[in-house]
Amino acid sequence: MSIHTPEMPKDDRRDIVGLASSYEAGTVIAPHAHDAHQIAHAISGTMRVSVQNTQWFVPPGCALWIPANATHAIECVGRVEMRTAYLSKAYPPVQASAVVVSVSPLMREVLVRLSEVVDRKQNLLLADVLLNEIKRGELEPLSIPIPRDPRIAELARLLLANPADQTTLAAWAKRLGFSERSLIRSIRAETGMTFRELRRLTRIMVALDGLSAGKFVTEIAFEVGFQTPSAFIHAFRLLVGKTPRQFISEG
Repeated sequence: MSIHTPEMPKDDRRDIVGLASSYEAGTVIAPHAHDAHQIAHAISGTMRVSVQNTQWFVPPGCALWIPANATHAIECVGRVEMRTAYLSKAYPPVQASAVVVSVSPLMREVLVRLSEVVDRKQNLLLADVLLNEIKRGELEPLSIPIPRDPRIAELARLLLANPADQTTLAAWAKRLGFSERSLIRSIRAETGMTFRELRRLTRIMVALDGLSAGKFVTEIAFEVGFQTPSAFIHAFRLLVGKTPRQFISEG
């Protein structure tokens, strides 16, 4: 297992540094920040990355853009082979905040090459290609808000840990010390969603782990709490804009 950060690119000029890292399943990288922009891609395995008040889900076929100085923490679901590029702040940020972007075959190869070759002249050419591919890439809605209220945060954490849980809203309210009506208001205030929407979103995000691991759609649907595979496929398509099979085949 490799957990380290290379020397960061120089601030006073356009510069880029690539890194190849391997992480065992369950590895958690504590909150940290870099004095450089970062694009992180798992060529295998799935990452969950917390950036400010959002948790991003990054399966193979996607990459996470993190602007310079943004504090983030990483959890590895399964064994993760990560390829990362760090760009100096001399490059304008592609996005002001973190986003998940689809990875084209060209972007993937650029990230792999940057992690293998130390040739500044070549790497600067690759940086231009990488930035262009990031700008052209499709943004993927693969995130869940992290509530600030500790009780709503606990609800979100428990739903993530056991997405198939069928506990009713009334039972959650009693467990967390809310009235049912105040829990409804608090979930909406903290996440912008209803309880049903939050649970459905959480189930879809957790399903990404199973899809990335090569599980069958039917198996995943029941694992994350959907009553039928067709209900899962419908919910997945509404959120992601693709069926599960289309999403994983494009990755």
